[in-house]
Amino acid sequence: MSRPGRHIRPQYSPSSPSEASFSSAPQYVSSRSSYPTFLSLQETAWLQLTCAGRGLLDAFRWDTVIKLVASDSEIRSNVFKSLVLNTVSLVSVYFFDWLLLPLAQGQQKWFHRNLGWFYQVLWLLPVVGISFYLNSSWCTLIAKRTFTLQHGSRAAAQPPSTYSGMLNALATSAYRAVMVFTSVVVSFALAYIPYVGPAAGFIFLCWIDAYYCFEFIWIARGFSLSRRVRHLEERWAYYFAFGLPTAALCMWGSSLANAALFALFFPAYIIMAMYARPLPVDPYNPTLSVGGLNVTRGEDEVIRYPSPLIPIRIPVFAPVIWLNDWIVRILSVGSSAGGSTGYGTRGGGGGARHTRAPSDSVESVEEGEAFELGSVSSRGAAPDTGRARVRSASMGGGLGAGRTGRKYE
Repeated sequence: MSRPGRHIRPQYSPSSPSEASFSSAPQYVSSRSSYPTFLSLQETAWLQLTCAGRGLLDAFRWDTVIKLVASDSEIRSNVFKSLVLNTVSLVSVYFFDWLLLPLAQGQQKWFHRNLGWFYQVLWLLPVVGISFYLNSSWCTLIAKRTFTLQHGSRAAAQPPSTYSGMLNALATSAYRAVMVFTSVVVSFALAYIPYVGPAAGFIFLCWIDAYYCFEFIWIARGFSLSRRVRHLEERWAYYFAFGLPTAALCMWGSSLANAALFALFFPAYIIMAMYARPLPVDPYNPTLSVGGLNVTRGEDEVIRYPSPLIPIRIPVFAPVIWLNDWIVRILSVGSSAGGSTGYGTRGGGGGARHTRAPSDSVESVEEGEAFELGSVSSRGAAPDTGRARVRSASMGGGLGAGRTGRKYE
């Protein structure tokens, strides 16, 4: 039986230019190809563990500290002064905790009962306060010198030379003091939560220690407050591990003893932070900067987001920023001429007006901008889309921004 011949389909030739353009139109692709690619839960967990291991390794680079201190006289001088002063503070604190306080307990005489009070007011608190101020100045000099040795004198942000620039610097210093205070308040408050309080306070303290170790290099690179916060929260595993040694070292004594002990090691960890390389470089595509995964050729150009089950960003500083918002609101209400008392919409004949979110006002104060409720409401309703808000950060948020070519920092 013979096989029938194959019917040849005639070729179609468009009879008009419109039909030709229609036939050459791009074909629709499958919706699956436009769906984001995610790493598995195991791969994402391994990536975070790798980043944490890198942070712990960078926190023990004492060889880098020793080489830098031995090679530069300016850094060596400031480190030595900080070491001596903080040693005096630490010895004074332990002298009170271990010697004077046990001797004064159970004494009936007025002098013995108040000996600890006299020692704290006349010696301990002045020494710790002076140490805190001088240590902050010396650590700033150490950070600037280390950054200059790495990147040159022109790489760092130039100090303010105008009157407004000096006001901005003063406002930044004041805001840093407020942020230190709120961080301490949140750390103590977490410790009172039943069952999980001590562990939560310790984890939070790890991130706080890491933040202040890296703050100098972030300021030298010109990072704003929101950018510094976002940088840490998107690399939470690395910074948790980096702050782990100092937090574990400063949790066994009294509050003053822990503060003095942290100040003793603070210059060394500033130097380590200057030479550290936090991972991942891009938290929304971590496979490009973190090794350990089997990525075939051609897949390195595909954005592979972390698993949705493990957050990209953890809002570590959300309670701190919330407290700072309230402090700024209280100060702004007290300084505003109109006596307004709220954000968002305002009553009146003009209708509702849009104001900045509180976290934006915090950054304005940190950057030295004058903030008043009445003046803010008249600046217009255009939102500032270039800032990342801590309050709006979800546990795994940011995928949409990453899909559209988000610039990582």
